[in-house]
Amino acid sequence: MRTSPRPLPRAWGILLLWSGAVGLAAGTDLFNVLDFGAVADGQTDNTAAFQRALDAAEKNGGGIVYAPRGNYRFAGSLRVPPAVTLRGVWESVPAHNGIRDRGLPRPTDDGTTFLVTGGAGSEDGPPFITLHHNSTLKGVVIYYPDQDPETEPKPYPWAIAMRGKNPAVLAVELLNPYNGIDASQNERHLIRDVHGQPLRRGIYVDAIYDIGRIENVHFNPWWSLRPKVRAWQQQHGEAFIFGRSDWQYVFNTFCFGYSVGYKFIATKAGVCNGNFLGIGADDCHTAVLVEQSAPYGLLISNGEFVSFNGPDPTMVRVESRHTGAVRFVNCAFWGPCHQIARVSGQGTVGFSDCTFVQWDRKNEGRAALQFESGRVLVRGCEFQADKPQVELGEGVQRAVITGNLMRGRLQIRAPERPGIVVRDNAAEEPGDRGGR
Repeated sequence: MRTSPRPLPRAWGILLLWSGAVGLAAGTDLFNVLDFGAVADGQTDNTAAFQRALDAAEKNGGGIVYAPRGNYRFAGSLRVPPAVTLRGVWESVPAHNGIRDRGLPRPTDDGTTFLVTGGAGSEDGPPFITLHHNSTLKGVVIYYPDQDPETEPKPYPWAIAMRGKNPAVLAVELLNPYNGIDASQNERHLIRDVHGQPLRRGIYVDAIYDIGRIENVHFNPWWSLRPKVRAWQQQHGEAFIFGRSDWQYVFNTFCFGYSVGYKFIATKAGVCNGNFLGIGADDCHTAVLVEQSAPYGLLISNGEFVSFNGPDPTMVRVESRHTGAVRFVNCAFWGPCHQIARVSGQGTVGFSDCTFVQWDRKNEGRAALQFESGRVLVRGCEFQADKPQVELGEGVQRAVITGNLMRGRLQIRAPERPGIVVRDNAAEEPGDRGGR
């Protein structure tokens, strides 16, 4: 076995230089895992071989550890050292839903696939891959071959943990991990172009004191839509979980078929504030669950949310412990749910320029937006069903409900007292539906 990086053909060097993946001459900082004993046969345990390559790159002061096309099995865990990139062949995140859909690529058909078997039966073991300062995972598929698409999922530890400063996960397919990415205890994480079907938890963010970024992450049921997996995931699955994060940025993210799409919690480290733009949740029992948020606010813009399954499908829930601020701006909500939002707590929750299509599917007289307490803003929204629009409980401290467009008659239930402003809302006159 060779102990130094394998020189690449000149064409490879030119390609890598052109793409910006390597800044020096070909082979200077590139370590091929095959030179350290890795075997891409889908059977050999490659944990030690990969770690030797990663350690060699660390001793070099950094570099790229390259895993060529093939299937690499792992019974253990990997540590990606500072300034080291572990990468496969993919430049853009792939999709491998051939297990679910006949005729489409399967996870072992092409590219660089990591077959993870270590840690089965427990969530508490070490993550499969741990990133550190300035380290990156890019261009691979992570697949758990012993997970059965016909039965309830088997627990595993986190597939990826991000630690230190500036760790990155780029163009990675998380096909079927039990737990996806633990993005806690780091600064300035970057998670970009990640697709797949994490089963219990997708991404967990906590103890972030400098800006984290999550971009173009889509969690779809590409691995299994079989009844037991689907039912279990909709009962237990949480796609995005946010504890303490200062200035979290989330852009163009999506999830399908979870119990909770986006969950905001309080941890020992604190709570979240941030900018959430173009996010979506489809067929989640609850699209957005806010247990707690920072007073600076969760700014949720251009979101699309759909809930229609489960015992009480509700798009947005804000819990009684909430004291922060949440704003939904230019968001759309549809699907035959029970309610658009049910809000309590002592914080401020606002909906501006939003579209509400369906609610009160059992015709029980439920309002689209039910506020039990706290401070309320509902401005410039359109309610497209001829059903109760807003209900304010006696615990609401102050509220402004103005400039909204109603289908049918005005159906706002609110106490008449100082601090409650309801005015300038446009309801339909009889016979004024314009053929709708």
